Parts: sequence; structure tokens; C-alpha cells
Amino acid sequence: MDISAYLARIDYTRLVKPDVQTLCGLQFAHMLHVPFENLDVRLKRPIRLSERALWNKIVIQKRGGFCYELNGLFAGLLNEIGFDVTYLNARVYNREGELGIDYDHLALFVKIPGQSAPWLADVGFGDSFNKPLNFDEFGEQVQGLRAYRLEETPSGYITWQKNYDGSWERQYFFDLQPQNFPADYEAACLYHQTSPESSFTRGSIISRSTRDGRVSLEDGRLILTTNGLREERPIASNEEYDALLKECFGVLL
Repeated sequence: MDISAYLARIDYTRLVKPDVQTLCGLQFAHMLHVPFENLDVRLKRPIRLSERALWNKIVIQKRGGFCYELNGLFAGLLNEIGFDVTYLNARVYNREGELGIDYDHLALFVKIPGQSAPWLADVGFGDSFNKPLNFDEFGEQVQGLRAYRLEETPSGYITWQKNYDGSWERQYFFDLQPQNFPADYEAACLYHQTSPESSFTRGSIISRSTRDGRVSLEDGRLILTTNGLREERPIASNEEYDALLKECFGVLL
């Protein structure tokens, strides 16, 4: 892997080494510059999880992706730098509080050489924590106007997000059993590309963090969140949508 090309893609200019500062800085830069998106699903373009395919899409074409793509390639970068990365099987909570399928989401368990505290890294969940979560901290981990926490259960962990209005919601459940990437995730990746039960086949989204919020194009709407305040407006035409794709995300389809 060409580390310098990857760092240029996420506009990360600091010295990299396997420490906490680098891990946090890389995830934050990734969230700012590489969008969470399912545009290929909507365009019926098959998603490949080989490192070569992910590299071509995310680094060369300057596109984004969903969890298997974004965390799959990010794990490769972290490993190259010297972090110890384990792929995790995560299942996402829906609005009714029900869990999705096995391998519904890919998250990363990261250890730093010489340190005991592991971290949960994730650049592929969309509107979520911009910096990794510390497994040794079970209280609130504040990030800007939001906060996150890890709840340990008898069978694994739950990630919680504190919203702008102060309410808490569960995001996903995971355990620490090591998984193989991409083999263990191929079936779930195909499911999310083809099943009518998957949210990725029912709607279109491209979204990334900004320094004071988030910008998204979702199902014909432009959504801007700035310092906790959300505004949205409809997109009038395909031409406007394409212009916003280029302006907000640097994406040309």
C-alpha cells in the first residue's frame, strides 16, 4: 500500500506512527474527506472488496463507500503504519430496536503497540463518532456537541450516541471475535447490494463530516447540519444534484 497516496487522499500531513494521536487524527481526517455513500448500489454497480478494488475506488477515483469498503481499506492503512487491527462482526439496531444480520457492519478493534487500552475505530458508519472510542472509558466520551459510550454486555458491546437534543440511541452491537476480511463479509455485502430489506437498496445517500457538522445528499434532499442545527431543502433537478456531488464531495459519476 502506498501510504503517502492514502494520506494525500485524506489530506493528512502530520507524521504517522502507531500511537493514539495518529489513530485519532487519521480517523478524523478520513471522516472529513471520504464520504459514506451507496451510489454504486443505486447504480447497480457491483461492489468488490479486494484491496485493489477498494484502492482504485477510494484513493484513485476519490469516491467513498459503505462500511466494508471504508473500514476495509482503512484497516489496511492502519496495519501498514504498525497498528494491530482486528475485524469485528457488528449488527446495526433499526428504529424498532431490532438487530440486523450477522456481518451487517464492519468495525475495527485497534491495539497500539506498548499500550494496554484498545480502541474502536470506525470510518464507515456515516453519522457517528469522528474519533475512535477508548475501551477503557465506559463513561461519556465527548466529541464536540455529541458524546458516545461503550456498554459492555455479557455477549459483547453496544455503541451509544448522545444526540444534539440530549437523548441517547443505540447504534450497533459487536463482539470481539476476530473475523476474516473480506471472506466473512462477502455475503452481507451482497445482501446490502441486492436485498429489498436493506436500507441501501431503498434509498440513496452520500454524506461526510465537516468541522462543525455534516453535509449530506439523501433521497433528493440537501441536508446541512451546523453546530447542531439542521436544515434541508429539496434538490430541483438531476443537474443540480450532479453539481452538488462535485461541489460538496468532489464526486463525478
